[in-house]
Amino acid sequence: MKDTFNNNKAYKILIVDDEPKIAEAVDAYLKNSGYLTVIAHNGQSALEKFRDYQPDMVILDLMLPYISGEEICRIIRRESRIPIIMLSAKAYEDDIINGLNIGADDYVTKPFSPRELVARVNSLFRRCADGISPLFNIVKLNDGDLEINFDSHEVKKNGETVSLTPNEYKLLTAMAKYPLKTFTREELIEIAIGIDYDGYDRTIDSHIKNLRSKIETDSAYPEYILTVRGVGYKFGI
Repeated sequence: MKDTFNNNKAYKILIVDDEPKIAEAVDAYLKNSGYLTVIAHNGQSALEKFRDYQPDMVILDLMLPYISGEEICRIIRRESRIPIIMLSAKAYEDDIINGLNIGADDYVTKPFSPRELVARVNSLFRRCADGISPLFNIVKLNDGDLEINFDSHEVKKNGETVSLTPNEYKLLTAMAKYPLKTFTREELIEIAIGIDYDGYDRTIDSHIKNLRSKIETDSAYPEYILTVRGVGYKFGI
């Protein structure tokens, strides 16, 4: 029996480590647990694969050629809210605290058990099953032009509260939690309406149109909810 978090979705994981034996061991254990994986052995390759592959999680070594793991973590955090597990031989408390402070969700010290790492991966995905928690409780964009309060479920445009339907709020916050991630219409339907919906997938376009009319300064030239032709939508920052 595979020891994995099962919600009927094959999660994609980017493994970043310059030690081939470690990367291959982690890769084998994750694949055996039902995950889809891709490997990068240096910082430059990690960024390229992160943007091309659009993983659901990154397992990131700190000591990397070209671009350090710390810098990779900072860059990813400017673009995405996906979970990051840091791997490092640095086991001092200050190193762990620093890793968590720059955006890691978990920190694993080397040497480690691949089975334990898989358990941590499962745990993180389980915690994220209802949506990744935002890095900040309140997000303010463009000097307060748009404000999203994830605690109070309140959205403001130019300081004025915007009345959103439940589906519009779910769409906005899901995309805002993953800035620059492209969502297909099917993914947005699952987020806003539910996985059992079997209607017309272009229904999501109507929700997006209504959402834009409420949060965009000019809905004909949106700044926040951007169309990715032939695919779906993404949140621009």
